[in-house]
Amino acid sequence: MRRKIYDIIEISNHQNIISKLYDCFMIVCIVVSIIPLFFKQNYIAFSYIDKFVVVVFIIDYLLRWITADYKFTKFKKVSFVLYPFTFFAIIDLLSILPALTALNSGFKLLRLIRMTKAFKIFKLLRYSKSFTAIISVIKKEKKALSAVCFLAGGYILISALVMFQVEPDSFDTFFDAVYWAVVTLTTVGYGDIYPVSDIGRIVSMFSSFMGIAIVALPTGIITAGYMNEIEAQKQDRDN
Repeated sequence: MRRKIYDIIEISNHQNIISKLYDCFMIVCIVVSIIPLFFKQNYIAFSYIDKFVVVVFIIDYLLRWITADYKFTKFKKVSFVLYPFTFFAIIDLLSILPALTALNSGFKLLRLIRMTKAFKIFKLLRYSKSFTAIISVIKKEKKALSAVCFLAGGYILISALVMFQVEPDSFDTFFDAVYWAVVTLTTVGYGDIYPVSDIGRIVSMFSSFMGIAIVALPTGIITAGYMNEIEAQKQDRDN
């Protein structure tokens, strides 16, 4: 029975019609659950929708948990312990937590959980083939991407340290300098913190050029890997 449940709730294939229907049903539930987030008013219909969808999400979460050993074939003995800490399991749990506010509306901590309703949209990623392909690319290129992340972290730290020394009046704390370095790295430039001295502006210009180069590295790696992944999938379908 658990094996049949696992075959249904996992991403569908062309041979399993019930699994495809289940995926479509879950996608509809996710999309419907997001609709109330576009309104400030709390309509009665939204309350019923939220309760129904939460029940569906709880059942889906429990079904995936009790069939985790079929997903983690290499770690069957600890699969039920590992599953709650996986990416999608955490997203599922964050989508369910807002329902706890109904248990005690006066509990301030639970009121904060309402913000996690927005996490429901991330549940759609489970049914996205493009996202699955990107995750596969990240796993294959993790060494190259790790090197780029290390380079970016070093750039942020060094730029922040240098700017914190040459612009003491512009940055009250070191965190302000780190914030400026991150904004410069991403070439966003909000303009709320900026250098005013000539040497500070020179450092800022150099950091901007470095930021463009660093941001381009992971983009190129992921793009090339994604194209290779798409080509590999196409060859598998042809074979």
